[in-house]
Amino acid sequence: MIDPVLASGLLIAVFVVLLGLGAPIGICIVVASCSTMLLVLPFDIAMFATAQKMFSSLDSFSLLAVPFFILSGVIMNSGGIATRLVNFAKLFTGRLPGSLSYTNIVGNMMFGAISGSAIAASTSIGGVMVPMSAKEGYNRGFASAVNIASAPTGMLIPPTTAFILYALASGGTSIAALFAGGMVAGCLWGVGCMLVTLVVAKRNNYRVFFALQKGVAWKVTLEAVPSLLLIVIIVGGIVMGIFTAIEASAIAVVYTLFLTLVLYKTLALKDLPGVFVQTVVMTGIIMFLLATSSAMSFSMSITSIPAALSKLLLGISENKIVILLVITAFLLVIGAFMDIGPAILIFTPILLPIMVKLGVDPVHFGIIMIYNLAIGTITPPVGSGLYVGASVGRVKVEDVIRPLMPFYAAIIGVLLLITFVPEIILFLPRLLGVM
Repeated sequence: MIDPVLASGLLIAVFVVLLGLGAPIGICIVVASCSTMLLVLPFDIAMFATAQKMFSSLDSFSLLAVPFFILSGVIMNSGGIATRLVNFAKLFTGRLPGSLSYTNIVGNMMFGAISGSAIAASTSIGGVMVPMSAKEGYNRGFASAVNIASAPTGMLIPPTTAFILYALASGGTSIAALFAGGMVAGCLWGVGCMLVTLVVAKRNNYRVFFALQKGVAWKVTLEAVPSLLLIVIIVGGIVMGIFTAIEASAIAVVYTLFLTLVLYKTLALKDLPGVFVQTVVMTGIIMFLLATSSAMSFSMSITSIPAALSKLLLGISENKIVILLVITAFLLVIGAFMDIGPAILIFTPILLPIMVKLGVDPVHFGIIMIYNLAIGTITPPVGSGLYVGASVGRVKVEDVIRPLMPFYAAIIGVLLLITFVPEIILFLPRLLGVM
């Protein structure tokens, strides 16, 4: 029997060394997995087992939803939806102190949910709002911080592929329940950002009022509602049992094509090949990560790493609150160094059994996990959302960290709230009868 400490040490060492050398994360995962398996299996069997696990992990009908949701997000991102959503957000935030910052937050929540990408939201909405805020006298670092802090809400507000990946990795957790709980968590994240904005805006007297001409509000609403209906159709259809998540993903593609090609006419047929190529590339990356993550899960299971980790965590304490705090801290660190997709696929099979043993609902843990990892997208040293947001705002990363601090505090405050008061997350799935 191989020592799990030796196996986990080898796995982590190979992974970190390759990552430090600049190897793609998928290659890091598969090489580290194979190296670990060689501790207990002959070379030929280890290679065969790795290939078999990678192939079989992709043999799932549920995975059809991933490329379709990615395609619908790319279409919406390429179809000029951002400006319509910004104008719509102004209707609700235009008369508040710091109205441009509120508009940025609401715009990111709406566009992030539609596109399913924090980076797309940060670029599209922030690209409009940060220069506008700076022109109106807002501190550019603060305006960039608002955009960065609120961009990940779209990773929680459905439809989002993160919950689909978690459902697969967890062995069949209800996607409808995850979507409903994610809606609550994402909205609370946005509210936390708004509360920070309220304090800062009043302190700095950021006051911008939008004077809307008669009839403009109705026109703006009519232009934005068709885009927002995507969320209603997809989430409502899944929750009400009208169609499955896979069918919903295909409907999302048809609907977004109708919006951009026919209704808004912001895309032309000649643009579609580029959209399809971008989708294929993104899907290929996710599928390869899914396959390699499955190989890593297998390598850890045959070397008893999950059992050893479970014993270690439960050895610290059998108190659910203490274990939740430890796992939350662990996920925050993981999210700061690893993309959300591979992190979900690797750590869900390890951590979920521990949580279930302690009486934590799989839906609740899924929301906690994805919320933690979403924070990692805007934290150094690897957080892509942080660097993209700073680039969009044309500020240095070091100049945006200080204004981000109160946002970090609010976001983590919401995290602790939904972690230790699970009814906040679970009431909506239960109300809708999806769990």
